[in-house]
Amino acid sequence: MADRGGLKIVGFIFATVTLAVMLATGMVVKGHADGAYSFDGARIVSR
Repeated sequence: MADRGGLKIVGFIFATVTLAVMLATGMVVKGHADGAYSFDGARIVSR
């Protein structure tokens, strides 16, 4: 069995990653809702 100290560290890492993903997703959704991101008519210009 794993010790409790190691499990606390692993849990903290997973919680931090989960929070970062949730914040990034929320920012993208809010930006899209505000119209900052537009997927309509997006063009890729090659030189």
